[in-house]
Amino acid sequence: MTDTQRRFVVVGIGADGWAGLGTRAQNTLRDAAVIYGSARQLALLPQELGAQARAWTSPMSAHLTQVLDGDAGTGEVIHLLASGDPMFHGLGATVVHTVGAERVTVLPAPSSISLAAAKLGWDLSATAQPRVDVASLVTGEPDAVIPLLTDGARVLVLSRDGTSPAQIAELLCAGGFGESTLTVLGDLGGPDESTVTARAADWDLARTADLNITAIACVGPARSRAPGLPDEEFAHDGQLTKQTVRAVTVAALAPAEGQLLWDVGAGSGSIGIEWLRQTRTGRVVCFEADPARTERILANARAHGVADRLVPAGAIPAALADAPAPDRIFVGGGLDVQVLDRCWAAIAGGGRLVANAVTLQTEQLLVAAHADYGGTLTRLAIERAGVLGTMTAWRPALPVVQWVVDR
Repeated sequence: MTDTQRRFVVVGIGADGWAGLGTRAQNTLRDAAVIYGSARQLALLPQELGAQARAWTSPMSAHLTQVLDGDAGTGEVIHLLASGDPMFHGLGATVVHTVGAERVTVLPAPSSISLAAAKLGWDLSATAQPRVDVASLVTGEPDAVIPLLTDGARVLVLSRDGTSPAQIAELLCAGGFGESTLTVLGDLGGPDESTVTARAADWDLARTADLNITAIACVGPARSRAPGLPDEEFAHDGQLTKQTVRAVTVAALAPAEGQLLWDVGAGSGSIGIEWLRQTRTGRVVCFEADPARTERILANARAHGVADRLVPAGAIPAALADAPAPDRIFVGGGLDVQVLDRCWAAIAGGGRLVANAVTLQTEQLLVAAHADYGGTLTRLAIERAGVLGTMTAWRPALPVVQWVVDR
């Protein structure tokens, strides 16, 4: 870092304002020349501070980018106010990611999650039973809560505003979790702190305090993250990798945090959606030419709470050229020599490709690819018991040939 590079100090401030800041944070703000923050945050500071107070304009993200990219003066230090702990779903993480940790000093206050846990008596440690999970609706949609819901779970939700609790209650009821208890903690740590508690099924408040944490004590069905959801949990037009084969396929793709999957010929999107359910930070690009199927994929993704990490793309093979480089590729539909060659070329070292074939023609492609590139070939033959007259007999599904290969 050169001496002329602009530096930033991010100060976390709670609803208790100036009085809740530590001595170091107070002294830092007393010495500040310029302080950026929301109008609400700036109003918490004493008027006698000599700094120029500058409220964020809308959209804040554009204003922040302008400040971070601004011309630097020698030794210039810019102070930014953030809510609570700036490194927990906060402004500090964005600033550090943009300019680098060496140019940023972060002075945290207790996060709203810590305040909520203290209020509720909920253990935040990773080994706690039940474990407490956190979801953020600040920039996301209410369906982001869905993957965390299971009987006995505890979830703390960073609400976008005062309408979020009602949206969460509606979502819980729709998913069979209407008996869950909602506790909305408003303006935590401040003089206007409030608490509202009710069952999701009984929730009747259209709006609560805008600055709130919504705590969910889940009561409902036990939901597993294991791949192989029932077929009826996906809307489809027949283009669906069936439950058992889907479970084997997702396991073969070996989901890992931070990875990107190409779901080629996505159909209903079931493979990509099940992939996303296995991790918190995985991403998927779904390639599908049919607009109706694309809309269906997005609807399925919303229903399973993973739409924020799924991006629809166009028809193959043309759309493959503009897609970000994948860590994993699944080819289920549209399999031909050109698509297979494009996908093989796109996989970097350490990546994996999984392809499923049902017809003799596509099976021959995988046999030839196996001869050229190695990997493993597996033939999956599934039979289910079904009615035959007054008796029961095995009914075989079409066998699937699966090729799994590492680059």
